[in-house]
Amino acid sequence: MAGMSGYERVYRGRPIDSRRYDENPEKYYDRDMIRPLDISSISMIPPENEPDNNIAIKKSVGIGCGLASLITENLLIHPFIVLRRQCQVNPRSTTYHLVPITLIPVIVRLHQTQGLSTLWKGIGSVLLIRGLTLAVEDFLSKVTPWPKEINSESSIKAFGQHLLLKCVSIGIVAPFYSASLVETVQSEIASEKPGILDVFRDGAIRLLEVGSKGRLIPIYALLAPHVAYGVAKYLFSLIVRGVVSRIMWLRDRHAQERTGAYSRDVVSEATIQDIELHSALISMCAADVVFYPLETVVHRLHLQGTRTIIDNLDNGRSVMPLLTGYSGAYDCYRTIISSEGTLGLYKGFGALILQFGIHFLVLKATKYILTEIGTIFKSKPKVAKTPQQIYYIES
Repeated sequence: MAGMSGYERVYRGRPIDSRRYDENPEKYYDRDMIRPLDISSISMIPPENEPDNNIAIKKSVGIGCGLASLITENLLIHPFIVLRRQCQVNPRSTTYHLVPITLIPVIVRLHQTQGLSTLWKGIGSVLLIRGLTLAVEDFLSKVTPWPKEINSESSIKAFGQHLLLKCVSIGIVAPFYSASLVETVQSEIASEKPGILDVFRDGAIRLLEVGSKGRLIPIYALLAPHVAYGVAKYLFSLIVRGVVSRIMWLRDRHAQERTGAYSRDVVSEATIQDIELHSALISMCAADVVFYPLETVVHRLHLQGTRTIIDNLDNGRSVMPLLTGYSGAYDCYRTIISSEGTLGLYKGFGALILQFGIHFLVLKATKYILTEIGTIFKSKPKVAKTPQQIYYIES
């Protein structure tokens, strides 16, 4: 500093010799120095890049949840599909089972009279129909220019071709779907147990029955409502899934901004898996709820004239035949409204609530368990120690 070059550094009236401290680090001007306790102050230092094992754990959690959702969708919720379909196709039932609580005593009685396996009937044919649908779509996409999958960047032409592929595949599988529907609703105590491949035989027979046979509706007359139901439900599910995915993505970005950890990179793969999983579940649930009345109409048309005997879910102890005489989809809808009321279109809705309730709980439980397991193997955060402070004793 200007004007201070001629002055010496002093401490309490005595000149300061800077070298005296360096000669003996335990003394400061002949005074003993004391140090504070060696306590590490831990601070969480966010790493610039997340450790590889943490990313792998998050990815494993997403894969595990996806697998659990797939198993639940195809296996665990099948009993509720059986219950809901039996309620839908029964025009003479007095208990509509609009809420899950009314189904509990019925399930108990079915278990007592027929065994627990009665709720799993037709599961083989249902899985075969889903596999057949995927196989037909894959085959059509290879022999035609119709794309099997589309995204937000697809052109209008590609989107139209994709819908055409869906229409054709749903129409081809329709007779086999009808045979599978019979297997899922017919009572085991009043009918022979079908073989695992009988669905293809019965579907072929239904396809060849082009003429009028009693009250049986020919399969070509069922194609219009069946395909319309399948395509409309698929389109609605696609729209809901896109909207939900966008909302969840924006919510994730907003949460990052609030915590000050906004990432300029693309959303992580684990987050994408979680968004896709939840958006698929929500869209599937929304589509089933919205198109439930149309599903009731289509199922009744498929079973008309098939001489199917179903369980009477009013009490769970008896059986009853299906006797209907609808001339078409509109006549079926009008008859249900006039004889059973508007709620007649929602018979068995309580089973649908149970179905998605179980699906949601399994998904959440799987995610919780896998996350807890992942925390055991998760990388520990870096520990930073605060610099050590030095004090001295006044003499």
